[in-house]
Amino acid sequence: MSDWYPAGLEDDMRPRLFAAADRGEPIVLVTIVAADGGGPRGVGAQMAITATEAAGFLSGGCIEADVILHARATLADGQFREIVYGRGSPYVDTKLPCGGRLELLIERLEPTDRAIHDLRLAEARRQRVVYVSDGRRRSVGPARTESKGRDYPPRQRLIVIGSDPFALAIAGQGLNAGWRVDLVRPKGPEAPPPLPVGYHRGTIAEAFSHLRPDPWTAIAVATHDADLDHDALVHALKSPAGYVGVLGARRRLPERMRRLEAAGLSAEALSRLKAPIGLAIGARTPAEVAVAVIGEIIAMRR
Repeated sequence: MSDWYPAGLEDDMRPRLFAAADRGEPIVLVTIVAADGGGPRGVGAQMAITATEAAGFLSGGCIEADVILHARATLADGQFREIVYGRGSPYVDTKLPCGGRLELLIERLEPTDRAIHDLRLAEARRQRVVYVSDGRRRSVGPARTESKGRDYPPRQRLIVIGSDPFALAIAGQGLNAGWRVDLVRPKGPEAPPPLPVGYHRGTIAEAFSHLRPDPWTAIAVATHDADLDHDALVHALKSPAGYVGVLGARRRLPERMRRLEAAGLSAEALSRLKAPIGLAIGARTPAEVAVAVIGEIIAMRR
């Protein structure tokens, strides 16, 4: 491994699986199937390894180089492997500083593997599924309480409504988290925002009709326009979005809630609103507010 390992920032291995399949290349998937102790990663954490690339991390740098060697052996002979690190491991020269134990499943997937196809289909349909494998047989099926395997929810989406530095900072922090981000600015300029996000210049209604929020969508309203905020919140709180928050002064909240109630929103819908938006960390600058907002969304997801 190189001195720096930026691919270790990747947690979702689906893009790596899809890219390898599109290239017609086999790929090795490494999954933590059992964990004990204080390690930084838990059951379900994965790495994806090809003949030339590796992504993901399992232990914070303790074993990744050795895992890649085992994965490349599986890539060569096609035989799945079950590897143990830490307590009871035969690899006494590869230590886990946390003093724990990790059990890994290392398996080769062909580009035509049905599991890759099913994962791709579920992602396109934004369906939550669980990947289960014993090294010989793989399956991708609906997530249930009793499901054991790698949980693959739809990719987190963030819809930011606004255009000022607070909106841009929230959108940028969403990108940093690896989320899909869309920025909505009704009657906005033709020039796109200075971020690689989806951009929507139409009305709030048109944007929501196109984006179709689901439970894995967070909506951050930050327009500083009372009427536009209201329109956005009505649409957001009527949607199944998993998170809805609005930027604004706490003293404005009673009037905001009265308007939303008058618009026909139920008490249950209103209880979903995070206002003021973000974790209470004393944030003031756009960058700080963005951290508070993304942190609150993550807390709700967990």
